[in-house]
Amino acid sequence: MGLRGYFMIFLFSVFFILSDNFPASLSSSHQQVHNSSSSGFHASRETPEAVVGEENPEAVRLQFQDNYVVVDNGFMQLTISNPEGIVTGIQYNGISNLLEVLNDENDRGICLCRYWDLVWSDETTTRKKGNFDRMEGTSFKVIQQNEKQIELSFTRTWNSSLHGKVVPLNIDKRFVVLGGTSGFYTYAIYEHLKEWPAFDLDNTRIVFKLRNDKFHYMAIADDRQRYMPLPEDRREGRGQVLAYPEAVLLVNPVEPQFKGEVDDKYQYSCESRNNGVHGWICDDPAVGFWLITPSYEFRSGGPLKQFLTSHVGPTTLSVLHSTHYLGADMIAKFVANEPWKKVYGPVFVYLNSLLDHGDPLSLWQDAQKQMMNEVQRWPYDFLASQDFPPSDQRGKVSGRLLVKDRYVSDGNISADGAYVGLASPGDAGSWQLEAKGYQFWTETDKDGQFTINNIRPGVYNLYAWVPGFIGDYKYETLINISAGGNITVDDIVYEPPRNGSTLWEIGIPDRVASEFYIPDPNPKYVNKLYLNHTDRYRQYGLWERYAELYPDGDLVFTIGTSNYTKDWFFQQVTRKINNSTYEGTTWQIKFKLDEIDQNWTYTIRLALATANNANLQVKINDLNGNSSLLSTGVFGKDNTIARHGIHGLYRLFNISIPGAQLLQGNNTIFLTQASGTSPFEGIMYDYIRFEGPPSSNTIKNTRFR
Repeated sequence: MGLRGYFMIFLFSVFFILSDNFPASLSSSHQQVHNSSSSGFHASRETPEAVVGEENPEAVRLQFQDNYVVVDNGFMQLTISNPEGIVTGIQYNGISNLLEVLNDENDRGICLCRYWDLVWSDETTTRKKGNFDRMEGTSFKVIQQNEKQIELSFTRTWNSSLHGKVVPLNIDKRFVVLGGTSGFYTYAIYEHLKEWPAFDLDNTRIVFKLRNDKFHYMAIADDRQRYMPLPEDRREGRGQVLAYPEAVLLVNPVEPQFKGEVDDKYQYSCESRNNGVHGWICDDPAVGFWLITPSYEFRSGGPLKQFLTSHVGPTTLSVLHSTHYLGADMIAKFVANEPWKKVYGPVFVYLNSLLDHGDPLSLWQDAQKQMMNEVQRWPYDFLASQDFPPSDQRGKVSGRLLVKDRYVSDGNISADGAYVGLASPGDAGSWQLEAKGYQFWTETDKDGQFTINNIRPGVYNLYAWVPGFIGDYKYETLINISAGGNITVDDIVYEPPRNGSTLWEIGIPDRVASEFYIPDPNPKYVNKLYLNHTDRYRQYGLWERYAELYPDGDLVFTIGTSNYTKDWFFQQVTRKINNSTYEGTTWQIKFKLDEIDQNWTYTIRLALATANNANLQVKINDLNGNSSLLSTGVFGKDNTIARHGIHGLYRLFNISIPGAQLLQGNNTIFLTQASGTSPFEGIMYDYIRFEGPPSSNTIKNTRFR
């Protein structure tokens, strides 16, 4: 029985809101998966016609066919255009090509049918979104060839005659096929020489568009996988474009069960730290196509940066650098005469298949195991490029992170579950917008101990943040990593911002807004995957629910009475007046002070999870007064609200309030988001804390709920 058959059984056997998920109960303990390296699974081979007659059927073989090169290792056959370096065919398990065969060959393999690509701009650029570059090679070379391994290089060299025509980079795209491996590796080396002109790099990525008639089931995580709509469901007549082109309401889909759902690729975004494997399952024959990223050291923005994964197409992406969820500040800007070189990847395209009629979901389970195998092998020792150092040419850093907050504990606190990382030198928190270099992160254990392994040689700052505490940490001494070096730092102590005792607080300092109230979606705009899901915020149109829930006035939160999980809307957005008019909103925090120290300067800690074209004004007790405690002006380009995110760029504002401005008894803080030209302008709060004198009646280790 194929995937569609399993799906129909499942559709009638569980509650309707889960109808688009394959059931775990379909798993069989007797299935066999066709792969190469997961122990306990049977591997079989199929020899394509193009390679019949080779003396050693186990060898990796290379053939030249007109304007193509073909690599075959007995598991799969990879066809690449020569010298462009565009993947045009992947033959596997009896399927002549896993890629969409209905698209023009020159476009096959990248999003909207291309492979490697990038978007860039310079002083000659007129296109609003920058120049699109397909990164086509002009020269081909076999870097390494033997029976166990083939590595191919497709290069393009820049010179001044290409100024304004293509990105000023030397580009070397590599493909590696190993014997006994069901898949292939790809990476690229970008280089900007010192004497070359300035340019901006907006994004770069690897994308495969798979066969629409074959791949229908998508998996990103154990709880984020489903049977997907068809690409034609998004077209005019079948789909209705909503507030932006990516979001489409399926009004007349080919398969009726999808009617009334919203399809939007941003609903399937994923943080870099969790973006290790994703892909698709084919129905007949049962085949999995998976993109595995064993390390995110080469991705921009650190572990929390959100990237696109897989979406309707069927499309699978490895986004290496983008401005998504952080905005224009994330653009990598290169000045004239700035030398730069970076290796993006490798990533692994993994293929697996069933040998019998077992549960197709076992392909996902096997892909997860394969991802862990790739993680254990990182950094790879089989790449031929000297720009990718293997493990013996890398270093490591160890230490212990403690937190010192005398208003929480008299002694230092072990930073349990903190993130500690190395990134290019900069200010505390600058790693969020770092795109040119590499980043290396780990989590501390319960005692605050950490070890960061496999660090490329170079000079770094050590950064950290600790869940449960506000702010960012930076170790002031530069870390110089040498090949084979092993550095142990003394106990490092992070002192988070603090001027006084906690009088009250709202939320949890964890850099996301997910603990606040997230409403149910409008029934007209539902993605069934996220009904009763932990990621409720991924539904379309939640910004419109605010005015529906607060039709007669804005949010008022009363300390000691209100519950932030129910009474604090997770995003402060604009209010819709009519179809084309919006206005800013003003939220109130009401609290009572039994006594005031007139000589003390009180403090508001305002941590934001994200902002987009927001204008935040903070006042105390007099909304109509001329003076503001904080007036940011318009800031933030995160675009998180429209893209169903729960965080973007973390920001912390520290606001001082002279005691003379407070009242004994009832007080009100006004939070005005003044921008009001679109539904996507607004703020998500991470955490708010009000600090007072040490002698105040304080709160320790508790949070208002």
